[in-house]
Amino acid sequence: MELRHLRSFLAVAEELHFGRAAARLHISQPPLSQQIRRLEDELGARLFYRTKRRVELTPAGKAFLTEARQTLAQAERAVRAAQRAERGELGELVVGYVTSATYGPLPDVIRTFRKRFPDVDLRLQNLRSMQQRQALIDRRIDVGFVRPQVADPRLNYEAIWRESVVVALPGKHPLTRRTIVNVSELATEPFLVGEPGVAASFYDQVFTLCRRAGFTPRIAQLVPDVQAAIALVAAGLGISPVPAAIQEFKRKGVVYRPLRPHTLRSEMGLAWRRDDSSALVQQFRRVGREMARRTT
Repeated sequence: MELRHLRSFLAVAEELHFGRAAARLHISQPPLSQQIRRLEDELGARLFYRTKRRVELTPAGKAFLTEARQTLAQAERAVRAAQRAERGELGELVVGYVTSATYGPLPDVIRTFRKRFPDVDLRLQNLRSMQQRQALIDRRIDVGFVRPQVADPRLNYEAIWRESVVVALPGKHPLTRRTIVNVSELATEPFLVGEPGVAASFYDQVFTLCRRAGFTPRIAQLVPDVQAAIALVAAGLGISPVPAAIQEFKRKGVVYRPLRPHTLRSEMGLAWRRDDSSALVQQFRRVGREMARRTT
């Protein structure tokens, strides 16, 4: 049974006139009559009483009319759903993010995307950058907010966010009396830095800057994420260079100060599979770029 046969039946059932139904369908009357006969043969039931003066639905035709309307309506909904999915307006999108993204572009991007695409089932997963790389390859997430990492030929990366770096200090630390802290002044300080794989490129930049200032950082503790680093700073266990947006994370006993020189920048970007041409991912990237431009 073809949808065009259902549409032909519906036109005749509503017009109760083969000539008007044929005009409505933009076909001639003989092909329309043939389609109705084929449909009746397929159903094994007569759908219309036909005389020279009038056309009426049979009991079978009346019963079929209700179901035919529902079938056509469902088919039209299916077409619209497919078209919306093709445009990236419908479907499921799983987004990974590093913890520090929650103090940067993530909230604005998610809020804007949900407002523009309310019918997309948006799901979030908190994962480290290296974990997101594997999750993307395994197709467990579709796109991720990540810190720069070793390039992978299977993935694309686009930087959308760059910001300055500050140092988190214990509240009673002598350097809190300064408005700006020179990197060289951290030479004797115990550093709290990420575990292997946590923001590796960021800490590589920090260590390079320290070596240029004439010292190698003394690592007092490795931490799983930036929140843990700030908690240990509050406990007086050390200092921690962090992206400037982390200053939004207010913690009693922690003071943030800008670092000099200002050449050190923290970068964040979006990663996605190179073979993924999904319109959903592209829509999310557009929103990500837009919101990042507004806030940087």
